[in-house]
Amino acid sequence: MLTDGLTLTDHHCHGVVPHDLDRAGFERLLGEGATGSFDSAIGLAVRRWCAPALDLPPHVGPDAYLTHRAELGWREVAVRLLGATGTTSWFIDTGFGGGTAEFSQLTDGEVREVVRIEHVAEQVIAEVGAGKTVFDHIEARLRERARNAVGLKTIVAYRCGLDFPLRERPPKTVIPQHRLTDPDLLGWLIGLGARIGAEFGLPLQFHTGFGDTDLRLHRADPLLLTDFLRKTANTGLIVMLLHCWPFHRNAAYLAHAFGHVRMDIGLTVPYVGHRTQAVLAEALELAPFRSLCYSSDGYGLPELHFLGAFWWRRGLGRLLDEWLAEDLITTADAERLAAGIAHINAEDSYPSTPPSNTE
Repeated sequence: MLTDGLTLTDHHCHGVVPHDLDRAGFERLLGEGATGSFDSAIGLAVRRWCAPALDLPPHVGPDAYLTHRAELGWREVAVRLLGATGTTSWFIDTGFGGGTAEFSQLTDGEVREVVRIEHVAEQVIAEVGAGKTVFDHIEARLRERARNAVGLKTIVAYRCGLDFPLRERPPKTVIPQHRLTDPDLLGWLIGLGARIGAEFGLPLQFHTGFGDTDLRLHRADPLLLTDFLRKTANTGLIVMLLHCWPFHRNAAYLAHAFGHVRMDIGLTVPYVGHRTQAVLAEALELAPFRSLCYSSDGYGLPELHFLGAFWWRRGLGRLLDEWLAEDLITTADAERLAAGIAHINAEDSYPSTPPSNTE
């Protein structure tokens, strides 16, 4: 396949759990809700495709898989599975699942940080309180973190939905809380992130589409970002729409309509598995080829990073083989498209060096 030898830039993922897991702990991480299980399509994929990477036969039973996994130890498992992805650059969302230093110990690839803006604001409010100067402190801290980051991220889809209000000024008061949910505060914070992202040349990532049960899916449709995208269209900001399923066609429309929009189907891929070809085909109906980036959104289990890469390679490879067989694309164009999604589009969208190190 055209995708087999390509190196990957995983432009959005998380760390792995740094200890061994029992069956209940492992299965919890196999799903986005409370029902993760080996008795699922992704459970079958772990047994079929991850097992050989750990020197086990394909389709080994769950208990045998976990016993051998424990014998190897979580670190050896992570090193093997992460190494097998062919990923040379990892962009880690440090707001959930560990930091870059821990992940760097598991891979020879470049590891850089994506800063979650809600996490920064919550830390600042916890430190300085909710007085009138808190907004200045939030901006100062976010600018400080941005200097060594590769990107910024918001999880506003989880907090109030993607139909957040657009706010130029912060609210008059802040109610101290561990988890920010005030739409006006979040609207101002995203606007701040957009301005800093444009200034520093950092894309602003949005979680869109499916996630865990903390999410109300109908409020995670990227079409709800249309007014925000109109407002940021000529600012220099790149907006990254993450995951997107089941709204990947909506995201593709936005990438088609707005030149500063990019997208991936990251979290989608390990779960749709052998249907990745179909989802990619639907995204590429409208999305410009330059707008689609690869990510695994792997979290907790290195098996998810591995399956993200495995199914992406297989899905896109089969799609391009189909296009080639029908004479819809030349080999040269297919190679260029595959390399673009694998790493070039991310390299063109994210800074090659931290902003603080640029002239």
